[in-house]
Amino acid sequence: MEKLLMVWVTEKQLQGDTLTQTIICEKARAIYGDLLKQTPQTSIDEASEESFKASPGWFENFKKRTGNHSVFRHGEAASSDMKAAEDYIKTFSDLIKVQGYISQQVFNCDETGLFWKKMPNRTYITAEEKMMPGHKPMKDRLTLALCANASGDCKIKPLLVYHSENPRAFKSHKILKEKLQVMWRSNPKAWVTRKFFVEWVNLVFGPSVKKYLQEKNLPVQALLILENAPADPPNLEDDILEEFKFLKVLYFLPNTTPILQPMDQQVISNFKKLYTKHLFRLCFEVTATTNLTLQEFWKDHFNIAICLKIIDQAWLGVTTRTLTSEWKKLWPEAVAERIYKELEPGMSVEEEIVSLGKSMGLEVEERDMNELVEEHTQELTTEEMSYSHNSIRRLRKKLVSRSQRGRLFL
Repeated sequence: MEKLLMVWVTEKQLQGDTLTQTIICEKARAIYGDLLKQTPQTSIDEASEESFKASPGWFENFKKRTGNHSVFRHGEAASSDMKAAEDYIKTFSDLIKVQGYISQQVFNCDETGLFWKKMPNRTYITAEEKMMPGHKPMKDRLTLALCANASGDCKIKPLLVYHSENPRAFKSHKILKEKLQVMWRSNPKAWVTRKFFVEWVNLVFGPSVKKYLQEKNLPVQALLILENAPADPPNLEDDILEEFKFLKVLYFLPNTTPILQPMDQQVISNFKKLYTKHLFRLCFEVTATTNLTLQEFWKDHFNIAICLKIIDQAWLGVTTRTLTSEWKKLWPEAVAERIYKELEPGMSVEEEIVSLGKSMGLEVEERDMNELVEEHTQELTTEEMSYSHNSIRRLRKKLVSRSQRGRLFL
């Protein structure tokens, strides 16, 4: 349990999240309970679930055993985070002035999970999933890295990571991965890795930004602001190709990302709502123009190839106003300089989804959309943390074995 807990703690720290003793103890109890459920009942005491209390004494010993005495932050974390955010805004402002960056030259990128076959909870498709014995709920997940500049007029082709390198639907739809509107990569858990992110920077981001700046007759210099996460480590600039050395990388300070990062404000949630809107619209068109029922379409025809088209539509649908206004906390001057020409839509995205849902006989409410967006941001499960921990352990064994054979010096 403690090994998996450390995987979780490390992930949360890299994401810049605030961890308290209470939060860590609650997670410890949850992991313990999950592991207990996976253990044959014949080999454990039925009362053992209550035997682990995650007490203060256990917590102190846990810190000593892991050698991590700063594993959590105290109650004043929230105020210190705000102070850190204020200091970061000043540092960022000074950097902008010194380097002379304008809004077209400053980019933000963030990654997010998308359960692309997930419907709002009260649709009868989801209800059907829960009623079917032995049927695994439709939680097929992919990860996207979304990126745009502060002026909102340059969206970069997203990085997409899926669990399959060549899905069956690609063959039937005659899809060529190099022609996709995303950079397609794969690994078993659909995670963005350092390798994938570096490839995206050199093959997609760098060329796109250089072309954009040249077309705008702007100086070829740009700043990419990132969360200090595993996929984008502090030495990222070392891996940028020589022709794209005009790119500079800046990282948010720990615990300031939720407060300041533009993509974290409303951009990603707006993208996911647009994804659901286009998905509902497709379902409506299918049921209105074909003999397929919604269940038949969902089960036999909706696949990752169609999902990619909806992702394209949703990303295109994120407006300049949305992309720009989300910089108001980090860079208010850039937002003040923008002149919005886009008209506010007569109907919100949520209202459109509800309207489309009702047209198909689904009971969907606006609050369902917020629940759905929150579900897309679910953290690692105990099973996924076990996979991560075991992968690291296998890698370490392999390195030690190779070292002992004299082929690798650690």
